[in-house]
Amino acid sequence: MIDYRIEVANLHAHLFKVTMTVPQPCARQRVSLPVWIPGSYLVREFARHLSPLAAQQGEASLSVHPIDKATWEVDCHDGAPLTISYEVYAFDTSVRAAFLDSRRGFFNGTSVFLCVEGQEALPHKVRITGLPKGWEVATGLAPVKVNKLGVGDYHASDYDALVDHPVELGPFWRGHFKARGVPHELVVSGASPDFDGERLLADARSICEAQIVFWHGRRKAPFDRYVFLLNAVEDGYGGLEHRNSTALICSRKDLPRTGRTTSIDAYQTLLGLISHEYFHTWNVKRIKPKEFAPYDYSQENHTRMLWFFEGFTSYYDDQFLLRTGLIDAKAYLKLLSKTVNQVHATPGRHRYSVAQASFDAWTRYYRPDENTANATVSYYTKGSLVALALDLSLRQLTPAEGALQPTLDGVMKRLWQLGRPIDEDDVAQALEAEAGQPPTVAGVWSWKALMQEWVHGTRDLPLQALVQAFGVRWTCKTGSPAQRLGMRVSDSSGVLKVQAVMRGSLAETAGLSAGDELIALDGWRLRRPEDLTQWIHDRQAQRLLVCRDQQIMTLLLPPSADAAGKLHTTMGEQILLTVDDKAVDAQASRRDAWLLTN
Repeated sequence: MIDYRIEVANLHAHLFKVTMTVPQPCARQRVSLPVWIPGSYLVREFARHLSPLAAQQGEASLSVHPIDKATWEVDCHDGAPLTISYEVYAFDTSVRAAFLDSRRGFFNGTSVFLCVEGQEALPHKVRITGLPKGWEVATGLAPVKVNKLGVGDYHASDYDALVDHPVELGPFWRGHFKARGVPHELVVSGASPDFDGERLLADARSICEAQIVFWHGRRKAPFDRYVFLLNAVEDGYGGLEHRNSTALICSRKDLPRTGRTTSIDAYQTLLGLISHEYFHTWNVKRIKPKEFAPYDYSQENHTRMLWFFEGFTSYYDDQFLLRTGLIDAKAYLKLLSKTVNQVHATPGRHRYSVAQASFDAWTRYYRPDENTANATVSYYTKGSLVALALDLSLRQLTPAEGALQPTLDGVMKRLWQLGRPIDEDDVAQALEAEAGQPPTVAGVWSWKALMQEWVHGTRDLPLQALVQAFGVRWTCKTGSPAQRLGMRVSDSSGVLKVQAVMRGSLAETAGLSAGDELIALDGWRLRRPEDLTQWIHDRQAQRLLVCRDQQIMTLLLPPSADAAGKLHTTMGEQILLTVDDKAVDAQASRRDAWLLTN
């Protein structure tokens, strides 16, 4: 068994100390630290936060030689236990790495635990110790011998399991509930004193129970316990899935509060995050791409299927808020409208398929810049719309006599029943089996061909026709002046700046660039986005005064509409989805089954 001891070394210096013991090392044993963490597709170079390694066998100090940026070779012999110690700098407030200060601690194994090469499959034990008085431990790791605060020894079956269980430390709030008989724990760090934990527990329980039933019906969930680790901060959002836990970060204002009004949209965002990461317990942690079996922690693990694992999960996260009654159909369609508009605001969707975007997540999605919207498309949002389009296409089919209505739910359950990592052919075959007949999309004769067009193609999905067939109204509205011009702007202390310019837009034609400060339009001062609304004239060219790199420039902004007021471009057009009260019976019936509006 590989043994680790992790302790708080210095709160104010943000240092953990790790001591690991390898009972039976090989001669010239190599150890390494992952360069990435599964679920976050970017090489993060965690090793940069490690101090120099110190190694010993008995009383003898050993030399340690770096082999590459995250691998070391110890000048040891076999036959005697090897001890390696080092410190880890921990001041990353995200869910991806490690953090330590006087208020709380947190770590992922990928940031703190070296891997013993050749012994990854052995059991691993962790002792968590040296915590400040009153601090507790929360983790999905299996406890071996711990006190009432959770401080003590934990066990993992192998290295993969060890690094797939984040750990939260501190004087946090802790609540419990059971979902379909499975104990769940919800830990919240940084909550305000009036945090309404009981409400969050009840709503999280509704989501968890619905998802367990979705995947297993009356059967048992594939985990014995589950832990939510939520860190509330002034401004933040994100989550990272693990096999029986998740690390979450949210804005403190998103939490429900006793006796105070919480923004409905903000709380829905938090519940959507909880739903998303919990759904990942099945979709990516157990149903996973073949390229992730096994993980290679030393380099990028490319897959063209993040549109499925992240995109389909994004479709279902809000679906489960709807199915549990945490939101109604109106709120759900509002969220869906937001997703449609996010994709339509991305010119890169016409140049880059969602499969390509998945493969290049390591270099594009996780390294955004001012040109990202032109260079790629989000596999989260576009992938969720692929899921929507497939679900509605299946729900339009007339099932064979005695058969259930085909749905995307059925496809997901078929993939779960495979019990192994999957590829795109598996998804296509599950679609074919669920549908039992070809799709009704014109010019497409198989579900595999449909996937080829929607996943590997760059044309817009036929969403308008699909949602209208389900009694949902698709309304187009004119966007803001900045959206119509094809640029994203920000304002700070009365300074209006261009953040991004869309490909093929009027802003690009005028010569605007990211970083330009917008000073005046036809002699009128611009200080905030609404000033554009006041002074812009769609039907005539205007002179725009900008500052770029301390130089004042005058650009000619072309008209965005003809003399009759018809816009030259649909760029910036906003889509609003609403229930169509005038839908015919067949449409309304399909809508009721999809949106639970009956």
